[in-house]
Amino acid sequence: MDIDSASSVVLQALTQATSQDTAVLKPAEEQLRQWETQPGFYSVLLNIFNNHMLDVNVRWLAVLYFKNGIDRYWRRVAPHALSEEEKTSLRAGLITNFNEPVNQIATQIAVLIAKVARLDCPRQWPELIPVLLESVKGQDGLQQHRALLTFYHVTKTLASKRLAQDKRLFQDLASGIYSFACSLWSHHTDCFLQQIYARDEPTALSSLERTLLSLKGSHNIYRSDGFLNAVFERLKEFLECCRQVGPESTCREKLEKTIILYTKVLLDFLEYHPCAFIPLIQRSLEFAVSYVFTPAGEGVAFERFIVQCMNLIKMIVKNEAYKPAKNVEDSKPESLEAHKIKTAFFTHPTLTEIGRRLVSHYFLLTEEELTMWEEDPESFAVEETGGDSWKYSLRPCTEVLFLDIFHNYSQTLTPVLLEMVENLQVYNAVGLAAYELFDSVDFDQWFKNQLLGELQVSHHRYKLIRRRVIWLIGQWISVKFKSVLRPLLYEVILSLMQDPDLVVRKIPFRTEQFLPYLESIFGLLFHLLQQVTECDTKMQVLHVISCVIERVNIQIRPYVGCLVQYLPLLWKQSEEHNMLRCAILTTLIHLVQGLGAESKNLYPFLLPVIQLSTDVSQPPHVYLLEDGLELWLVTLENSPAVTPELLRIFQNMSALLELSSENLRTCFQIVNAYIYLSASEFLQNYGESLCQSFSDLLKDITNEGQVQVLKVVEIALKVSPILGSHMFQPLLPAVFRGIVDGERYPVVMSTYLGIMGRILLQNSSFFSSLLSKMASECRQEMDQLLGSVIEMWVDRMDNITQPERRKLSALALVSLLPSDNSVIQDKFCGIISICIEALHDVMSEDPETGTSKDCMLMSHFEEPKLSDDEEPPTEQDKRKKLLALEDPVHSVSLQHFVYEKLKAQQGLMGDQGFGVLMETVDTVLVRQLQEFLQNL
Repeated sequence: MDIDSASSVVLQALTQATSQDTAVLKPAEEQLRQWETQPGFYSVLLNIFNNHMLDVNVRWLAVLYFKNGIDRYWRRVAPHALSEEEKTSLRAGLITNFNEPVNQIATQIAVLIAKVARLDCPRQWPELIPVLLESVKGQDGLQQHRALLTFYHVTKTLASKRLAQDKRLFQDLASGIYSFACSLWSHHTDCFLQQIYARDEPTALSSLERTLLSLKGSHNIYRSDGFLNAVFERLKEFLECCRQVGPESTCREKLEKTIILYTKVLLDFLEYHPCAFIPLIQRSLEFAVSYVFTPAGEGVAFERFIVQCMNLIKMIVKNEAYKPAKNVEDSKPESLEAHKIKTAFFTHPTLTEIGRRLVSHYFLLTEEELTMWEEDPESFAVEETGGDSWKYSLRPCTEVLFLDIFHNYSQTLTPVLLEMVENLQVYNAVGLAAYELFDSVDFDQWFKNQLLGELQVSHHRYKLIRRRVIWLIGQWISVKFKSVLRPLLYEVILSLMQDPDLVVRKIPFRTEQFLPYLESIFGLLFHLLQQVTECDTKMQVLHVISCVIERVNIQIRPYVGCLVQYLPLLWKQSEEHNMLRCAILTTLIHLVQGLGAESKNLYPFLLPVIQLSTDVSQPPHVYLLEDGLELWLVTLENSPAVTPELLRIFQNMSALLELSSENLRTCFQIVNAYIYLSASEFLQNYGESLCQSFSDLLKDITNEGQVQVLKVVEIALKVSPILGSHMFQPLLPAVFRGIVDGERYPVVMSTYLGIMGRILLQNSSFFSSLLSKMASECRQEMDQLLGSVIEMWVDRMDNITQPERRKLSALALVSLLPSDNSVIQDKFCGIISICIEALHDVMSEDPETGTSKDCMLMSHFEEPKLSDDEEPPTEQDKRKKLLALEDPVHSVSLQHFVYEKLKAQQGLMGDQGFGVLMETVDTVLVRQLQEFLQNL
């Protein structure tokens, strides 16, 4: 692509690509996509986005195309890779000027340069850092800022590389520019402080921006605790500056942002270099505790800063590197040193003050929170929850810090908290510390004498107490709560479920002794689910509904009609809310388990949901796949019969198996469920494609993965020996070879022998054809190859640990009798030894008759008697039991089978010939065999 002639056509295409008219936009995007691999295209883009006279949108698009091209075509090994000559020219052009006037474009160019630096710096681009440093030193304000911005992104990107060689290169680079970076940060900080105190806020704001960027750059390459000590000093200066300038200052927002970055520097260093941080523990604790738990922080500590300080304390308290080993003599010296510092700091007075301040100050609901509760209780309830919210939100952060400090210093804090309980009834703290306070609080008495009464006070101003009390009970019920008190609690829950305040109705509870209240509470929960509007709230209510269904199982059946009718509507309404759909999937999983075979009535809704959730061509599968697969599995397990629609969903499986993801195990369970449900229809429809998928998987999979694949084949042979052998025929030569070659991995070998045992015992004609095929392939006689198989089978019998497979091996090998084949007769001793091993496994004495019998025999199918806490069998469990009744392993007595086969062999050879054959068996084995067969 000639640059001069191409610039105008590329510029025109970029201009059209910014159009709002799709008729203009789409052809332009297609043209640009075709040019991506053309030599010179990126040089044209560089010229366009460096031309400040052009339209901003066009320049922005040029930068984005260039940035995307780095990911695709910059590496030497990439298809259509850029030439080294063009890359050299591009690198030079990227750092010729740092005077981009548009902030957003400047940031994108800085990121773009960092991407190139990640691949080329310092080897192919040694001049990058020197040019950046020189530009940073310049007097031009814009150029200095843009160079600083680029310097930050470059150092951040290079610092993130993880290969040992890259880390060494970065360390060498960092050591050369560390002093300059720190002095630059210090210089801009001093400038800012002088200007802000001189009331020159516009200039100060510009210096503060440079301070922020230079700190980010220094943070990426800092190398000593000297830098961190300087951070502490600057942090105090900036906090004092906050106090002086007040909340109205134009610098306030960026000032707070800088303070947060300072604390992030400390937190990052503590997280990644805990031992190097030990000299800073004392100073960190003094700093954080003074600003959060003493008057020093008043008027200056803002919420995000308090959260960062609390996280600093929490990380020091909880850090495993700062704790001595259980046997102190085994402790590392640095761990003992850190523990000593912490012990000296966390004195009784300090811990008491921290505990009191957390409970009496930080646990209190603010005016803003109370107003939010009053005006929008649903949003307030949602605000209170969140997995990692403790990292950035004050209330959860406070609670997590309280838990960690209480756990580590419970002996000091328990008396303090109990005293506060008597005086103030601090429910939040007692709930959080439930496990720590187990022996100190008589919760049952507290519940009966006080908490129960507080739950029954209906005045609307008392709702805060009601909510906190029911939450407290939820914390303690699994720790220490007498069973006889539960009915009392459920009575109160019923009344709270009708409370008009949503927050109080969102209650945690346990479901033992729950059945008398099931209908009322389930109905109220469903009513609540319909009433709330926030997605997070619906998710939480669905979670409670799921828990109830899971606990009571089939006893939920009379009460789910309304929910079954509502879920399709909720699914449709939640099209843009994938996490809510995940909650619906979880509810459906428990619902299907509770309904059992009756779940077939849900298929018009259920099957399209499974179809969408497990279709990898649909974007929502990223969120829904795991739960969708689980729902698919339980639907099959509880299905009374296969339907065309249920069979059709399996079209999704081929792509799922290609993913080879962590969901493979569930995928195999789904395949097994189809085989158990309707092997004939399933294998005829999908056997061929499934076999191909398995062939592809087996080429690149772990030994454990191979076993999972082969177990599916084994189950198919177990359910349908004839069709299974035919459908999975392409996989069987590898199994055969694995046996002959003596597969070294015992579990794989055991599975090989299980598969071959099924074929030999239940499809002997197919075994003969497979043996013939393998003999031809190996250029051996069939008899010779059969001898090798039997010999290896006997040798590896110890690899088989499952009793079912051990009996199967004996049945399979002895099924070769009667035979006049010299090879089989030659291996007769080995066959008998396997039979005797298996007889030892399966024979046990019948206590009623005093005679031995095969304990693996099953004569009839009985519905098991279940206790209250046992789940009823699924339809698949029933199918497995019925299948077992037909399985030779459970329907054929090994004792009788061996006897009949030996009798037939004797008839074939005559008494004398059979006697000679028996002489090849060890006398000890013969005696054991006679003992097993003597009563027949």
